[in-house]
Amino acid sequence: MKFMLMLYADEKAGAEIPEDQMAAALETLGAYRKALEKAGAFVATSALAPTWDAKTVLNEGGELKVHDGPYADTREQLGGYFIIEVPDLDAAVEWARKCPAARWGPIEVRPYHPEWSPS
Repeated sequence: MKFMLMLYADEKAGAEIPEDQMAAALETLGAYRKALEKAGAFVATSALAPTWDAKTVLNEGGELKVHDGPYADTREQLGGYFIIEVPDLDAAVEWARKCPAARWGPIEVRPYHPEWSPS
């Protein structure tokens, strides 16, 4: 089964991390990716641009409007993800527990719906 591990963190706090410390943090994520690859569980990963670069499309009274920023105003933002393929949810949660990003913020683990796919 495929799962998405959604990595959340406070992007304002992250922007204040010194460059050398950020480089070290990114190295730990690289090692995590290599561990996923070695286990045959890696599918994809990516970081996301900060929320101040985002746009949100909302239906307001039947009219689609575009707003600056993310839909939700929260302390933690979705900053990146891993897509993994493992036997079950328990295995996906174990991989989420091993992810270095769990030290910086929550990781949401959500399965794909293999029976649903837009055509």
